[in-house]
Amino acid sequence: MNEIIIEAKAIKKTLGRGAGEVQALRGIDLALRKGELTLLMGPSGSGKTTLLLILGCMLTPSSGTVTVCGTTTSNADKEALARIRRDHIGFVFQSYHLFPTMTARQNVQLALDIRGQHGRDAARKSHEALGLVGLEKRARSLPDSLSGGEQQRVAIARAFVANPSVILADEPTSALDGENGRAIMRILADIAHKRDRAVLVVTHDPRIVSFADRIIRIEDGVLADDKSEEGERLRLPKTASWP
Repeated sequence: MNEIIIEAKAIKKTLGRGAGEVQALRGIDLALRKGELTLLMGPSGSGKTTLLLILGCMLTPSSGTVTVCGTTTSNADKEALARIRRDHIGFVFQSYHLFPTMTARQNVQLALDIRGQHGRDAARKSHEALGLVGLEKRARSLPDSLSGGEQQRVAIARAFVANPSVILADEPTSALDGENGRAIMRILADIAHKRDRAVLVVTHDPRIVSFADRIIRIEDGVLADDKSEEGERLRLPKTASWP
């Protein structure tokens, strides 16, 4: 069995207070493994994004424990959580969060700059990351000259450039057409399988299930289903097609 990168145990999360209090997560147990692309699927309000933010150490659980590459986040302060994110986690979101006045390469290299990596080595790593997503020839392009799919690929390169152990992606294909959605999922699958990383994609998009090794469904803050095959990649029939 592949190495566990992130493990969550008995995760609960309560949002709001008083009459507006909502129990977003109700005791989640989940492990993400190296070399595996996992889909976390569920309707809006099911708790999937809340769970992703907790796994990514951007949100603390009300109770339960999260362990990232052997380090528990229990009682960790903001600086310790920031170090875990910096050292182990790359994020990809539906909104690309690119700086409009910076080129594709500069947007990618920013992830290295905040880690204190500069100069030629950082430039080389940024160029290699853009090559991973097929955009080395667009390195000098500004975001407004790139398509939505290309901007998302830049965002993936930025998430991967610092060599994280896990990629957490929140609805990375929902704003894209079929061709670009497939391209994004092929890149994320390659990161999992060829680069031996754990990849979690949060989605409610049934068009991408064929790319998954494992599909987990969440409803009302509870994991309702976990489909995988022990020791080999899950191969599911397509339940929906790209337009």
